[in-house]
Amino acid sequence: MTRQTSGAASARPNRLRDGEPLGANSEIGRKLKQYYDELVSDQVPDRFAQLLSQLEQAEPEQQKD
Repeated sequence: MTRQTSGAASARPNRLRDGEPLGANSEIGRKLKQYYDELVSDQVPDRFAQLLSQLEQAEPEQQKD
């Protein structure tokens, strides 16, 4: 007895065919990774670093209360 496949199942792209595990989403993934890498490599503005430092100093004081 043979099993009939639905049109949706047979229309599904073969993700491994092109060696891309994400299929059509591979380009989106590459762009997101590129954006993330650029964002992470940017330097933190001095004012923001100062605010973070002040926050870190204030946290131990709040824990004592």
